[in-house]
Amino acid sequence: MDTVLLITILVVIGALAFDFINGFHDTANAIATSVSTKALTPRRAIILAAVMNFVGAMTFTGVAKTITKDIVDPFTLPNGSVVILAALVAAIAWNLITWYYGIPSSSSHAIIGSIAGAAIAAAGFEALHYSGFLKIIYGLLLSPILAFIVGFIFYNVIKMIFKNTNLTKTNNGFRKVQVATAALQAYSHGTNDAQKAMGIITMALIANGYTDSTDIQLWVQISCALAMGLGTSVGGWKIIKTVGGKIMKIRPVNGVSADLTGASVIFGASFLGIPVSTTHVITSSILGVGASHRLKGVKWGTAKTMVITWFITLPISATLAALSYLVLNLIF
Repeated sequence: MDTVLLITILVVIGALAFDFINGFHDTANAIATSVSTKALTPRRAIILAAVMNFVGAMTFTGVAKTITKDIVDPFTLPNGSVVILAALVAAIAWNLITWYYGIPSSSSHAIIGSIAGAAIAAAGFEALHYSGFLKIIYGLLLSPILAFIVGFIFYNVIKMIFKNTNLTKTNNGFRKVQVATAALQAYSHGTNDAQKAMGIITMALIANGYTDSTDIQLWVQISCALAMGLGTSVGGWKIIKTVGGKIMKIRPVNGVSADLTGASVIFGASFLGIPVSTTHVITSSILGVGASHRLKGVKWGTAKTMVITWFITLPISATLAALSYLVLNLIF
């Protein structure tokens, strides 16, 4: 087997592994609120999330195309296949570390930082497409802020509408609605997060001469969607506990508000082809709803820990990717 084919196979396997890990790492994004309010049992929530993640992954390809061409140019990137493999190794390593410690970090930050770090190690800072790269960074930074604001406003509107309603009856009603909003959130997760691995595989196909188009091939889309769905079915219990209970005490009305907020922001990003961190968006939605409900009810210490992790993910994953590239370059 020649080296080019071997690296391509390794990249495909690595990208599917990344999607699988992303699935169980980010399962909490879609179902933590519905599990914590007992709107769904953990088993049913995970099955629902797995199915809707798959459907969402099959619906959009705009984010995948952004990953393929907006960070670096796969047509001209020196030693591009090794760069991509190194990025995957680093992103997977960081995802597993944060999953092990139950920290809801961003898979999006990890893979984007890793691509940038490996590309810089291979060809210097001029390898980056700064306009496209900065667009992605702006999306990653602004989307959680937007989610916090929308969540804050949305919950205030809900409080006004239902201010004279019996609390118990309202919560029971919202608990039923939450099944639908959890499904919507899982679907939106698939429209954005599963796209990253599709873009990675397409980059490798271009770099190794197997395609000359940035269009996402059907087999790539199906395999990534399956990997995401299967990963989701495994579940990520440590992160579910953090997102579902350590930020604030979530009631059904809070959960519905956060789910709808997160899904709307993610859908908007997917429609525009902008990769965002579903972890950031959904966690910020919960924080916004919590701040609107009762400022003192939000456990800001947990939020602070997550924000620190968000900010260190890009530089750490970039550094890991650069080191991985140096090692892999010696092997291949």
